[in-house]
Amino acid sequence: MRKILTVSKPRVHSQNRETEPILDGQAHGSPPPYISINSNDASVSCNSIEETSSATCPTCRGTGRIPRGQEKELVALIPYSDQRLKPRRTKLYVALAVSCCILVFFLVVFFLYPRSVTLYHAGVNSSVVTYDTTSLTVTLLTTNKLNISNNNLFGIEILSLNVEVLHMAVVVGTLSLKEVKKIGPLTAEQIFYTVESQVQDVSTYDVCTWERIHVHNILLHVQGSMNCSYLGHMEQIPFDGYEYLDCHSNYSVPH
Repeated sequence: MRKILTVSKPRVHSQNRETEPILDGQAHGSPPPYISINSNDASVSCNSIEETSSATCPTCRGTGRIPRGQEKELVALIPYSDQRLKPRRTKLYVALAVSCCILVFFLVVFFLYPRSVTLYHAGVNSSVVTYDTTSLTVTLLTTNKLNISNNNLFGIEILSLNVEVLHMAVVVGTLSLKEVKKIGPLTAEQIFYTVESQVQDVSTYDVCTWERIHVHNILLHVQGSMNCSYLGHMEQIPFDGYEYLDCHSNYSVPH
């Protein structure tokens, strides 16, 4: 007795055309031969029931049938429950990637955001006073100090320092320095500079030289600016201050 193989016609399960065939050949009553895909191993070829209609399946991970002659047109039949259609921890990986990007951005902004550089005139460190009786000139060689605080998380470089000394609104001394020093991050340091000032005034000369006067102090106004550079950016910071000097004494020790 010979066994007869019957092949059922696949139908498209849609709302309005539930009984229409998938392939056009079924509408004319000539169903195409099918190939069975039953193996779950990707390294094993899937063969049909009959030897004459066998063909190699593009992939054997799915289950179902494809019509013979369309192996190169149809990729595979993958079941809905296949794990490849449901990647694991996708949302977790995306959330981690976004969180890492945000964290790196805030760290870069925190470390590279420029902060203030403060400059303060701290007064006189020492002074030397001389007199010129011919021109009635008082010469003061003063060593001043500046307090600099770098509040940045990176070092700065002081490019230049320009200073003017004024007495009664008249410039009596100037100083210009280049490439002073470098200051590290979150560091406070002092800079010492020496300015020679010549006060050519009769009243000032009398105040400094007369013995009958008990107070021999003169007032000097110091003003200037410092140019510093960091992260390719140059900034100019001004400063000013006042100094009371005893011009009667020939020498003032550092303090």
